Amino acid sequence: MHHSSEEEITRSPAERPMTEGPFQTWANQSSKDPSVQILTAGFMTDEQFNMITLILVFVLQVSNITALIGNSLNIAVFVRLGFAEPSNISLTALAICDLVCVISSIWSNLCFLLNFWHPILPFNVTNVSILTGGGLWSFVSRTVAWITAFISFERCLCILVPLKVKSLITPRTTLTAMLIIAALTVCPFLFSFLNYNFVWVYYLQSNATILDVVPNDNKYSILIAKIVFVICGVIQPVLAFFIVTVCTVFLVVQLKKVSLWRTSVTSAKSQWEDNSGENTASNNASATQNRISQKEERLVRLVVVIAVIFIACFIPTCALLLCSALFDEFFVFGVYGRIFVVCSLITFLGQSVSGSVNTIVYYNMASKFRSGLRELLGLNPEEEKIINS
Repeated sequence: MHHSSEEEITRSPAERPMTEGPFQTWANQSSKDPSVQILTAGFMTDEQFNMITLILVFVLQVSNITALIGNSLNIAVFVRLGFAEPSNISLTALAICDLVCVISSIWSNLCFLLNFWHPILPFNVTNVSILTGGGLWSFVSRTVAWITAFISFERCLCILVPLKVKSLITPRTTLTAMLIIAALTVCPFLFSFLNYNFVWVYYLQSNATILDVVPNDNKYSILIAKIVFVICGVIQPVLAFFIVTVCTVFLVVQLKKVSLWRTSVTSAKSQWEDNSGENTASNNASATQNRISQKEERLVRLVVVIAVIFIACFIPTCALLLCSALFDEFFVFGVYGRIFVVCSLITFLGQSVSGSVNTIVYYNMASKFRSGLRELLGLNPEEEKIINS
């Protein structure tokens, strides 16, 4: 990335050229606001757009604060529990990525509010926040999607090859998988980031020099941006969503089969015990196997709940990406820019909600996590029992 501090670009808003890419600007900007304005084809008035976005930003910010606290607690608890279990590694990576998404979303919201209440700022709020906030969020959200896909696929392997899964899924292989996923989903963001320059732009009509973001105009940068968008912006998240959906359906079907099997075995066992009191050792061994299967079943149920929440919250993101790929003007600086912004805030909200409710899911469905969280917060279960009694 090139930072221009010595040379200033002097342009009035009406003189700025049209450029390709996600930071496209246009000629008919406001003389009062040096930041880029978002166009629309008559679908929303200024008042409607401002009201809708302010409501969404407020709700999103509340959800972000909840997710920030929740994911921070998740990371702290999993660190206390240790990483002997591969699932703790993947769930910690998921919490870290959710935390990064939340922080980038908070930054984007603050930039939006600054731009709304104080339009004249020392930097182009729209362009800078999209690159540093929204861009980072979009790539890290892909990491969240693929980590969820890995966790779901791991549980499927536990059902398909239960005797081999411990040798296949180890703490080392899980950590390696997390690093590979991060490299494949986040590193392209760095290439995309290098396609833009931070420059100082002097606006004649506002008589102000502000920090702005402009894309590189060479054909290779434009080609790289298009390739990154197709691969990382559309193919990666949609494929991850498909994998999570298929694995979740498989796990739900298997849970139903296990539940029916356990019911039939329990019924047969009760009938057999009524007819004979022998083979106590065999009964104890069978009980031990049932306890192990029930432990595995609880973990599968936990993964299913996480996956279902992810699917429900990620549907708006997939819809937004597909519309962006199909319609050229459906992006933040396109003809349908205002609609795109509203839809983007909805996708931000979905990701934030998904990250904020995981703590509740872990607490209700994972006994070790519940104990670890109580210890972290200084809640002694024994003292609580005495107080409650």
